[in-house]
Amino acid sequence: MSGQLMYSTLPEWLQHLESLHPKVIQLGLDRVLSVKKALGVVQKVPLFIVGGTNGKGSTCAMLERILRCAGYRVGTYTSPHLLAYNERVRINGEPASDEAICRGFAEVEAARGDTALTYFEFGTLGAWQVFEHANLDVIVMEVGLGGRLDAVNAFDADCAIVTSVDLDHMEYLGDTRELIGREKAGIFRAGRPAIVGDPVPPQTVIDYAQSIGAVLKISGRDFGFGGDRQQWGYWRRDPERLVKRGGLGYPALRGANQLLNASSVITALDAMADRVPVSLGDIRLGLATVELPGRFQVMPGRPAVIFDVAHNPHAAGVLNENLSNMGFYPATWAVLGMLRDKDIAGVLDRLKGRIDHWMLCDLGGPRGTPAADIAAMIADRGIPGTVDTFASPVEAWRATRARVGADDRIIVFGSFLTVAEVMRDYAQSPRPPVSDAATPPPAQG
Repeated sequence: MSGQLMYSTLPEWLQHLESLHPKVIQLGLDRVLSVKKALGVVQKVPLFIVGGTNGKGSTCAMLERILRCAGYRVGTYTSPHLLAYNERVRINGEPASDEAICRGFAEVEAARGDTALTYFEFGTLGAWQVFEHANLDVIVMEVGLGGRLDAVNAFDADCAIVTSVDLDHMEYLGDTRELIGREKAGIFRAGRPAIVGDPVPPQTVIDYAQSIGAVLKISGRDFGFGGDRQQWGYWRRDPERLVKRGGLGYPALRGANQLLNASSVITALDAMADRVPVSLGDIRLGLATVELPGRFQVMPGRPAVIFDVAHNPHAAGVLNENLSNMGFYPATWAVLGMLRDKDIAGVLDRLKGRIDHWMLCDLGGPRGTPAADIAAMIADRGIPGTVDTFASPVEAWRATRARVGADDRIIVFGSFLTVAEVMRDYAQSPRPPVSDAATPPPAQG
C-alpha cells in the first residue's frame, strides 16, 4: 500500500512527489477532492484564495503581512518557490520546517491510497495538513494555474481575489482573455466576496460571478485609488455611502502596479471585517513592511540590480513601466532565460528599446529555451541592443558583472528558474566589481 511508504527527509519526499504522476500538470479536481475527503478536511478558519495572471504573489504577501500586523496567526501557501520548497508553506511569515512539511506529506500519502496525485496537488494537500497542526486564525492560498480546475480550488474561498486576467498558460486555459477569465473566476463562491483587481475584466468573469450570486467588486467601478508622489488614497463605493481612506504610504513592494494589488487587498479585508477585522493602522504598517523576493526587487548598491520573475507579456509590460520610472541609467543590462511554453516574442516586444545589452542564457530541462533561439527572435523582430548567449543564468550573470558600468543597472528576469539561480550566486558576492566606465565587447550571436 502507498500509505506504508514514508520518507525521513524533505528531499526524499519531493523526489517521491515528482514520481507519482506521469504529467507535471493535469488540471482537474477529482483526485484532490477524493484525497481531501479521505483526510477528513474541515475548513475551520477564514480562507482567502488569490488567483490571476500576475500580481498573485504580491497580493498574498500584502494580505499576510496586514493580517499579521493585526495580530492574527496566518498560514500562507504560494508557488512556485525561488530558493527552497519551504517558501511555499509559511506560518506567520516564516517558511515551515522540514519536519512540519514531511509530517503533512506523510498524512497525504497515508490517505491517498492508489490515487496518483501530481506534484502540485500533493503539495497543496500537504500544505493544508501543515496548517491543520499550526493553530491558525486565517489562511491565504495562491492559485497555481488558472482557478476552476486548480488544486487550490478544492477548498472553498470565503473571499476570492482575481488580480488580473491576461494571456498566459494558453495551452491549458484557452487562447483569449474571455476563456482565461472564466477559468480564473472559478474560485468565486456563491454569496461570498469576489474581488477583481483587473479594471477591465473579461465579461466572462462578471457573468460567472453574477450567475452564482457572488458579491462582486471590480476595481475602478466599486473601489479604486488615487494619489501623488508622496501618498495615496483608497475609496470604496458601498450601496449607502462612499468610503475613503486617505494619507496612505506607498507599499514597500516596488512597482506601479502595486496600488492595484493594495486596493484589492483592502477591499477584500473590508469584505471580511466581520470575521477578521483589521484597523487602518494595521493596513498602514502592513503595506509599509511587506516583503516579497523577486518582484521588482531592487538591491542596494551600485550598479542597480533588479530581480523580477516577469515571464509573460503582461508582466513584461509592467516591468517596462517600472524601469521607465527609475530615472536615468547609462545602460540597462538584461539577464534573461525563459521556458519554451511562454510567449517569449510577446515579452521581448514589451521591452523593445528598454534594454541595451541582452545577456541570454539557456535553461535546462525539457521546458528550457536555448539562448540562441531567443537571440534569433531578437534579430528577427528588429529589437535593438547587443546580444550575447550563455550556457546558464549564472554564466550570463557573471559575464554581466564583469562588463557593467557602476552607474548602469542589471535586470534579471524571465523565469523563476533564472532569478533563483542568479539570486544564489548574488548572495555569495552581492556587489558586482565594476569600473566607472565599463565598455561592452562586440556582440556575439
